[in-house]
Amino acid sequence: MSTWSLKSAVSVTAPDPRVETASELAPIASEDEHRLGLKVSIHRALLEKINLAALDQLPRAQIESEIREIVQELLQERSEVLNAQERQELVVEVLDELLGLGPLEPLLKDESITDILVNGYKTVFVERLGLLEKVATRFQDEKHLIRIIQKIVSAVGRRIDESSPFVDARLADGSRVNAIIAPLAIDGSLLSIRKFAKKRIGIEKLIEFGSVPDQMAQVMRAAVGSRKNILISGGTGSGKTTLLNAMSSFIDHRERIVTIEDSAELQLQQEHVARLETRPANIEGRGEVSQRDLVKNALRMRPDRIIIGEVRAGEAFDMLQAMNTGHDGSMTTVHANTPRDALSRIEQMIGMSGIEISPASARAQIASAIEIVVQVARLADGKRKVVSLAEVTGMESSTITMQEIFRFKTTGRSDSGEVIGHFEATGIRPKLLADAAAAGIDLPAELFRPELKFG
Repeated sequence: MSTWSLKSAVSVTAPDPRVETASELAPIASEDEHRLGLKVSIHRALLEKINLAALDQLPRAQIESEIREIVQELLQERSEVLNAQERQELVVEVLDELLGLGPLEPLLKDESITDILVNGYKTVFVERLGLLEKVATRFQDEKHLIRIIQKIVSAVGRRIDESSPFVDARLADGSRVNAIIAPLAIDGSLLSIRKFAKKRIGIEKLIEFGSVPDQMAQVMRAAVGSRKNILISGGTGSGKTTLLNAMSSFIDHRERIVTIEDSAELQLQQEHVARLETRPANIEGRGEVSQRDLVKNALRMRPDRIIIGEVRAGEAFDMLQAMNTGHDGSMTTVHANTPRDALSRIEQMIGMSGIEISPASARAQIASAIEIVVQVARLADGKRKVVSLAEVTGMESSTITMQEIFRFKTTGRSDSGEVIGHFEATGIRPKLLADAAAAGIDLPAELFRPELKFG
């Protein structure tokens, strides 16, 4: 049995960087906020009674048991009368402040929430089922919110302050975090959390949700299996990374995959995966490692495929070079509204690489490297769907030629606001059929009949 105890230590004379120091929080005057004030008061007194060094040595169950006893003592000292449920809720809230991310913890545990958006310490929105709604969650004050943000970013070796007032980071479970503070955030610090799905969403789930029809999924499987280079395009929150994760499941487990991300969130199931993550500059402005640096390094790591979480700048040129020089079957995502826009954005990114190349040569590189463009979108009712699957066929004059294989066609809206539509084949047989057959993947001709409608 552990000899550690939360009450066993010498007095605490300095705040521990691992915990939220509530002693600086301002008093609360409003009667409506009595509960929040009580929690802050209990937390302040708790930090004066417990052994912070024991937090790393004890299991959460024992911590919770001892905290419950201490909280009961503190309530008696304050003549606060709470029933069993209220006491348990208070213990949980104090534990969240002590060990977690305070008011954000209940939202992080709610599996129905996909995004958490904090607009200043008083206002929090969440996204459920693709739709935004305001919740009652709030922080004590602006300092409280900033300390929670600092706790998040410091855990992954990043920083946020006046000299570096915005940051990308991630939580321990892989959830993506973006924070921005004053002076850039005018009305209070802003925090955005894109939650990491605890249950991996595979292609079967996407078919079940109606995001991808089975017929389209078969073609996606063939494209990955025949080592086609794939670009997934879509807007913010449209499900690009989710689809990339799902499509990566089609990769042979014998292949070596190198992933490159700004914030690691890919969930590849293969055994032979080498994961790389960028690094920002330190406080002296040194030590930055960009995605472009990692792409160049990845080429020396003997990858069979390279997967970039998202291309944003000059790394697009190096990615195209990799696709054109023996790393077939590589995949990445890009922010764009249509497949054609996606290729235009890649062309613009080549210009950001600093390499002098004519527009015609840049397009030739794109047409040679990228073979499949998958467009995803979040519809007006909040649902995410693959709205187009197109194939790059080559160049005509100075224009990249494409042909759409499948698309989602919207036909109207229901009384409840739900988008009504269906998937359909365009009738075009893709060029990838020959390579798929060579890889032992047969696609029935019926998949591509122009009268075919599904989903």
